[in-house]
Amino acid sequence: MKILYAIQGTGNGHVSRALEIVPLLRKKVETDVLISGIQADIKLPFPVQYNLKGMSFIFGQKGGIDYTETWKRNSLIRFMKEVRNFPIEQYDLVINDFEPVSAWAAKRKGVKCISLSHQSAVIHPNAPKPKRTDLIGKLVLHRYAPVDARYGFHFESYDKRIFTPVIRDQIREQVVTENGHYTVYLPAYGDETIIHYLSNFADLKWEVFSKHTKESYNHGNIHIMPVNNEAFVKSLASCEGVFCGAGFETPAEALYMGKKVLVIPMRMQYEQHCNAAALKKLGVPVIKKLNEQSLFTIADWLADKNRIDVDYPDQTSKILDTVLQEQLHRRPATAVPEKSGSTKSIEQILPTGS
Repeated sequence: MKILYAIQGTGNGHVSRALEIVPLLRKKVETDVLISGIQADIKLPFPVQYNLKGMSFIFGQKGGIDYTETWKRNSLIRFMKEVRNFPIEQYDLVINDFEPVSAWAAKRKGVKCISLSHQSAVIHPNAPKPKRTDLIGKLVLHRYAPVDARYGFHFESYDKRIFTPVIRDQIREQVVTENGHYTVYLPAYGDETIIHYLSNFADLKWEVFSKHTKESYNHGNIHIMPVNNEAFVKSLASCEGVFCGAGFETPAEALYMGKKVLVIPMRMQYEQHCNAAALKKLGVPVIKKLNEQSLFTIADWLADKNRIDVDYPDQTSKILDTVLQEQLHRRPATAVPEKSGSTKSIEQILPTGS
């Protein structure tokens, strides 16, 4: 019995979750690891058998994805080659965290592939959704990495196959304090934009973790530094509050630590708007975008002393047991028929859905 655990490398949330899942999974069954993507800042402390380019989204500096840079740094031909050449047949099961190469390779060859990801929870009918529907965003969540079954993580358990967040041991073991500063992680905004708005609160100390700088520097009361996992965790554990994008792992870790949270969903990123809807339901304030009007919401948040109580127990091993028990004894997926020596275009493969 051999399993492939496949990780999406765009952003740090998938990688953070893998820090907990992979060591536990390897205690239960023989497991290889694949990661694709080029935007993660956290290094994995265990062997990774496959490191691929995949299909990554590149963060911009104006509140959303930089689609021009995303187009430049991705290659559909390269992606097709990675899908076709990947030796997926040697695995009995693929556990996929929104990773496209292994998902499409498994679909072509009839290898069972199941999702264990935040995205699977986001698209569940019971999960909160924004008032405005994004058809393209929904299409991406459903078809980017097709699977045979879905299990998910979200801020609340909205269904028996939706679990509360995986909180890594590094976070659970922190001594939580309040040292007077605010931690900021807004990867879709440039440093100049962040500095412009945070400078309005000159009596506070801001620790900003930026994907757009390689050197640390100060601008008055604002300390800008490159993203570093150890420094970020230390800042998170000792801050008064966290101002971040509407991703999943950072808000979840901040809530677990009892920090007050303020989020901004990325523009044209449906998943983050779904997250924002879920966080708003919990009582977390949401800003649509950084502008002059948002300063009033920031000021109200800074003055607010209330905290949101969450219960995120350590149940990762139990979740993995459930997934393995349910999936390893079911019939494999049906292979996509393909004549010997023939080739399929990506257009023939991708529209088939999940």
